[in-house]
Amino acid sequence: MKFFIDSANLEQIHSAAETGMADGVTTNPSLIAKEKADFKTRIQEICAIISGPVSAEVGAIDYAGMMREAEILAGLAPNVVIKLPLTVDGLKACKTLTAQGIKTNVTLCFSSLQALLAAKAGATYISPFIGRLDDIHLDGCELIRDIRLIYNNYQFTTEILAASVRNVNHVAQSARAGADVATIPLKILQELYVHPLTDKGLQQFLSDWKASGGTIL
Repeated sequence: MKFFIDSANLEQIHSAAETGMADGVTTNPSLIAKEKADFKTRIQEICAIISGPVSAEVGAIDYAGMMREAEILAGLAPNVVIKLPLTVDGLKACKTLTAQGIKTNVTLCFSSLQALLAAKAGATYISPFIGRLDDIHLDGCELIRDIRLIYNNYQFTTEILAASVRNVNHVAQSARAGADVATIPLKILQELYVHPLTDKGLQQFLSDWKASGGTIL
């Protein structure tokens, strides 16, 4: 499974990149507005840190507007992925951009049939929002399983990008369900390292090493 960092904060992205665990980044206008950064400049800054895919979202909701914005965003860096809403116009733009060799991330997916449409439009990534489904008492990871089954049935190459990931259990469940990617905040990535038995075992090793009087240097 690949990990994308869901952030527009340069310090967080640098931190994730240093671990070698950041395979890409997802952003949106809300995340960039939170940083009080210029949208296009911040995308370029992120692309300079991360060589993997960086999703940059269009603001337009009509096909012509999406295509104009996509041309600008795709020109910012070679690793920009155009993030599009799962609407008729969004899928139309997805099909056109795919034909042009531009990678796309179709977002705000909440059903397996929506995911099927995105794959037929040639989406590089489909982003089911599992946390938001859990919020309304549905099983977000069941959607991942359904999409995986459909994509396998028809050999679609669209990658399943688990989004709206709220906790480490979502990461584990998405991996078991067959998601190709999980996009997660830095905080959750850091929590993946943590287990009380790891901490306990390390303390025991350090204690034994100190008691032995041994040295490496």
